[in-house]
Amino acid sequence: METLHKIGRRKTAVARVYLSEGKGDVTINRKELSDYFTTGMLQYKVKQPFALTETTDTYDVKATVTGGGITGQAEAIRLAISRALVEIDEENRLALKPEGLMTRDPRMVERKKFGQKKARKKFQFSKR
Repeated sequence: METLHKIGRRKTAVARVYLSEGKGDVTINRKELSDYFTTGMLQYKVKQPFALTETTDTYDVKATVTGGGITGQAEAIRLAISRALVEIDEENRLALKPEGLMTRDPRMVERKKFGQKKARKKFQFSKR
């Protein structure tokens, strides 16, 4: 199997993931997983697709991620890995889809509108 390339997005974070056969090394922006995502929860989110498809320590992941915050970046990487695993074996979809890992989360920050204080908050009305 040659290297597989997939893209995942979440909020304003964009992740490009390169999946290749290996021993389970995860490198994000040329850093180890534990160095880039220091909390256990974010490390779990990145490794979740492998745990659900029982392919832990089977593939090496090289990811470049930009934009957003750390949670959005972790979830963008998770989506890209999930998409790559489904392309490798269509059976993986049955494990990933019920957990919601094949769906791009569409929630984004609403933009601020002209003539308003924030996205939805208005300036206080004054009769005089």
